[in-house]
Amino acid sequence: MGYITLPRRLFLWCMALIYMVAFVSLYLQIPGLYGNDGLLPARWQLRYSGKALWEQLLSSPTLLWLAPRLGLDTQTAMELLCLLGAALSLAATVLESLRDSLVFLFLWIVYLSMYQVGQVFLYFQWDSLLLETGFLCVLIAPVTSLRGWRAGREHNPVTFWLVRWLLFRLMFASGIVKLTSRCPTWWGLTALTYHYETQCIPTPLAWFAHQLPVWWHKLSVVATFTIEIAAPFLFLSPLRRLRLGAFYMQVVLQVLIILSGNYNFFNLLTLTMCLSLLDDEHIYFWLRKKYTPNPNQGSSLWWAGFVVEIAVWALIGFGTVTWFDLQINWDKWTVSSRTVFTFHQFNQFLKTVTFPSVWLGVLSLTWELVSSMFRCACVEGFFKRFLGTVQWTVFGAAAVSMFAISLVPFTFIEYDSNASVWPGVRRGYDAVSRYQLVNSYGLFRRMTGVGGRPEVVIEGSMDKVTWTEIEFMYKPGNLSAPPSVITPHQPRLDWQMWFAALGTHTHSPWFTSLIYRLLQGKTDVIELIQSDVSQYPFHQQPPTYLRAHRYKYWFTKTLADGSYPQRWWRRVYIEEFYPTVYLGDTFLESMLSQHGLKDKSLPRRVSEAAVPQVVKGGGCSRKEYRMSRRGFSPPSLSFITPTSLVSSSHAMLGCLEDTRTLIEASQ
Repeated sequence: MGYITLPRRLFLWCMALIYMVAFVSLYLQIPGLYGNDGLLPARWQLRYSGKALWEQLLSSPTLLWLAPRLGLDTQTAMELLCLLGAALSLAATVLESLRDSLVFLFLWIVYLSMYQVGQVFLYFQWDSLLLETGFLCVLIAPVTSLRGWRAGREHNPVTFWLVRWLLFRLMFASGIVKLTSRCPTWWGLTALTYHYETQCIPTPLAWFAHQLPVWWHKLSVVATFTIEIAAPFLFLSPLRRLRLGAFYMQVVLQVLIILSGNYNFFNLLTLTMCLSLLDDEHIYFWLRKKYTPNPNQGSSLWWAGFVVEIAVWALIGFGTVTWFDLQINWDKWTVSSRTVFTFHQFNQFLKTVTFPSVWLGVLSLTWELVSSMFRCACVEGFFKRFLGTVQWTVFGAAAVSMFAISLVPFTFIEYDSNASVWPGVRRGYDAVSRYQLVNSYGLFRRMTGVGGRPEVVIEGSMDKVTWTEIEFMYKPGNLSAPPSVITPHQPRLDWQMWFAALGTHTHSPWFTSLIYRLLQGKTDVIELIQSDVSQYPFHQQPPTYLRAHRYKYWFTKTLADGSYPQRWWRRVYIEEFYPTVYLGDTFLESMLSQHGLKDKSLPRRVSEAAVPQVVKGGGCSRKEYRMSRRGFSPPSLSFITPTSLVSSSHAMLGCLEDTRTLIEASQ
C-alpha cells in the first residue's frame, strides 16, 4: 500500500467534525432527557456511597463523579462537558495542530462520560461505534503538542489499519445478521418494500423511493447483501484497486441511506471510516494534482495483480447471479431475483468463513506491520531509524492488542467460532469491555412494521371530552406534514418513540416518565417535542389528562393519473397504548413506583462559584437560541442547520472565554 498521510489527515478532520456534531446535538437535549426535571435524571445513575474517587471511576468510568468537587449538579456537569467537547472538537476542525492524540483522548473520555449515564437514550450502536472509532483516533493521531508539527508526517501509520478492520466488522456483521435472524423479508428480498416507510425518521425522498417497483426493491436488497457481505473482504486486500472498488461500493450505499433516512451521524461516521481504504495517490487524483509515487512502490508483477483483480470481480458477480438467481426479462425491462440457498446452507457458509476471515485479518495486519517496518528500515540516519523502530514497536503492539480483543465481539455472529476464541483474549476483552473499546454490531437485523408502521400518538385534554394530539417535530404524526431532513442531528426522544411503538408501554419505562413530566408541564421536556414551545398545544397550561393510542401508518401512493396526493401518510387506529391518566392517578403512581421513576433524592444545589454560574449562562444561551427559532421553523424542517451549528459553537466559545475570565478573577 502507498503512503496514507492524506487519508489519515482527512480521517482525523472528519472525526473532529463528527464529534462536534454529536456533542452539540446531545447538549441541546440534556435538560429534557437527563436534567433534574427530565425523563431519566442522570443523577440517579451516580450513587455517592462514600467510596474513594478512584473506586467510583473504576465502577463507572465517567468524569461526572467530579461534579460535587466543582460545586456542580449532574445536569450542569453534563452541560459543561458537552460544551468543552463541542468547543474543542470545533477548534480541532479548524486547526490541524489540535488534531492531536491527547485532544482525541479528551473527546473520547467526555463522550464515554456521557454514555455511562445516558441510559436508553444513548445506547445506540452508533454511539458505541463513535466511542470505538474515537479511541482509535487516540492511536492514529500524532502527539503534535509534544513533538511539533513534523509529528504528523513521522507518525507510524500502522494503527490506521485498525479502522479498516473495524469497517470490515461493521459491514460484514450488518449483512450477516440480516440472514441469521431468519427475517422473512430479508430472505424473500422484500425488505426494502417496507423499509422506507417503517424506518424511524424517513426523509421526503423515502416517499419517492417507496413508490419504486417491487423488482427494483428486491434487486436493491441483492445489492445490499453483495456490498455488506462480499465486498468487505476486499477491505483487507493488499491490491489497491480492489480496495478502491470496495470504497466506492460503500460510498454509494451510505449516500443512498443518507438521502432516504435520518440516521444522525452514523452514515457520516461510516463514510469517514471508508477513508482508510484510500491512499495519497487517490486523494491527489481527486484534487487533480500530480502525484510522485514512492520509488519502492510498484512491482514487475503488476500484470499478476491485474489478473487477480479481474478474477475477484468476476467471482463476486458470478456468485451474486448464482445465489440470487438473477434473470433479465428483456420484454418488460425488469430483473427477477430470489434466494436460492437455504438457512442451513448459509449457516454452513458462515461456519466456513468466520474463522478464516480472522486469519485473513491476521495476514492483512501482518502485511501492514512488515510494510511499516520496511519503511522504518529505509529511513536515513541511525537516530531517526532507531526512534522509528521504537515507535513501530509500540504502535504495532497496540494494533495487535486491539485486533486481538476485537475478535470476541466479532465472532458473536457464529457460536462455534466465538467458543474457539483463546481464553487469554477473552479475559482481555472482559477487562476493557466497560470502556467500549471494541463492540459487536449488526444493523437492521429484522424488518419491523411489515403490516404497517406502528406509531404512538399522545393526546391531551382539559375536560376529558375534547382531545388534542401532541405532535412531535420529527416523527410521523400529522398526515399532511412532510417527513423531516435533520441529519446529522439525532432527536433521541423521537427515536425512542419509534421503539416504544413496537411493544407495550411496560417495555419502555421512560414513557411513563414522559407522561408524568407533560402532566407537570416541564418546559425542558416539552422542548424535546417542540423546540418552539408556542407550537405545543398546551404551552399555556399543562393538560389535565393524557392518553396514548397506537396507530399504523403507511405512505400514501401516487394517484391513478400519476399525480401526487395531498397527504404524505394514511393511518388506521389499532388500540390503546396508555390509559387516560392525571396527576395523582393510581395507575400512573403505580407505574412510576414500579419503574423506579419517583424522585429518589433532592437535586444537588448549584454552587455560586464561577464555573457553575458560567455554565448556567451557557444554558441561557441555549434558551435564547431556541427563542430565536420560534415562529420560524415549520415541523418538516430541522432546527439544526449549518448556521445554527456555527451560532451554537460561537456561544460555546464565548462561554469558555467567560469561564477563563471568571476563574482568573476568582484567583
